[in-house]
Amino acid sequence: MDILNKLSILASAAKYDVSCSSSGVSRKNKAGTGNTASCGICHTWSSDGRCISLLKILLSNDCIFDCRYCVNRRSNDIPRASFTPRELADLTIQFYRRNYIEGLFLSAAVEKSPNYTMEKIIKVLTLLREEYEFNGYIHVKVIPGADPSLINQAGLMADRMSVNIEQPTEQSLRLLAPQKSLPVMYASMQQLKEKIQMHKEDRRRFRHAPRFVPAGQSTQMIIGATPDSDLTILHTTQALYQNFGLKRVYYSAYVPVNQDVNLPAPLTAPPLLREHRLYQSDWLLRYYHFKAEEIVDPAHANLETDIDPKTSWALRHPEFFPLEVNRASYEELLRVPGIGPISARRIISQRRVAAVSTDQLKKLGVVFKRAQYFVTCKGRRPVKQPFDPVAIRRIMVPEAPITQLTLF
Repeated sequence: MDILNKLSILASAAKYDVSCSSSGVSRKNKAGTGNTASCGICHTWSSDGRCISLLKILLSNDCIFDCRYCVNRRSNDIPRASFTPRELADLTIQFYRRNYIEGLFLSAAVEKSPNYTMEKIIKVLTLLREEYEFNGYIHVKVIPGADPSLINQAGLMADRMSVNIEQPTEQSLRLLAPQKSLPVMYASMQQLKEKIQMHKEDRRRFRHAPRFVPAGQSTQMIIGATPDSDLTILHTTQALYQNFGLKRVYYSAYVPVNQDVNLPAPLTAPPLLREHRLYQSDWLLRYYHFKAEEIVDPAHANLETDIDPKTSWALRHPEFFPLEVNRASYEELLRVPGIGPISARRIISQRRVAAVSTDQLKKLGVVFKRAQYFVTCKGRRPVKQPFDPVAIRRIMVPEAPITQLTLF
């Protein structure tokens, strides 16, 4: 099989993995080599907001596992292909030199064994970093169960690494991927966390200490393949951030590619809106000081689809509103729909000079058309009507029936 046919098969096989962010790393130029500073194609986002291009590809799709949700499962009758480390390294550097790409997102099916697959990945990284002096961004998928020494070798050459847990619970993972285990994946995550912390401490003491996964680690969960609730997913997400210091948890709406009694029907549409609401909730966990049990609870185990989770929380807690912006703390301001971390800091900074008025809210970056229902400025409400969650919901979501709102 020639290189172009392999590229077609293995690039297509990699499209279901969404955890390919390049944020959190900045590499400096080296004499005679390029880096990720040039303009790129809109494939992903860098830490400074640029759109950059990545070659997103599998090293092989010839998998020994038979995960029910995966297009590359062993029992599927699909074209199989594998790059040699030299082929993939040559392909990457040729694309890079022609400015087609600015980095590499490298994953692989488990070929023969986790150690065998991880060794092939390390050979690709070694060729790129040492022989070709490739200074672009590299994101590598960890093969759970691989020897810790192999993961350590890859981490010294990669910018970001990720261990995909795929499902939020061990029960769901065993149902769809009986050859995988969450404790094994968590062990790899824990190793990455400890190594990242150790190398950061070394960098503080020794200027030329080697970097280890400077952009941190991430993971991915498949949404909609099992009946797990959003409550379960967000509790798992919260635990991952707290226990392993992840940079991101990615959510991938399940695309039916296989027929199985434990999976949605092949013609089922991917739950894209649910995926979107989970990403919004993820931001509440990371930047807005929310807890998973505040966003969803046993009485409201799934996120509402017709309204964002922050507004949904606000409408369920009328005792918190309206909030006086000139007296509220930073954490309280973050609870107001339409006020984010930047605008909250601006409000607090402005209050040191003079009280914030209604007109000033718009200038401070507040999304006024949403925030106006939940705040007061100098004791006055921007809208004439009293604070009524039912009426506010009718205005913000006109087509939604009032019975969907439950107060507590």
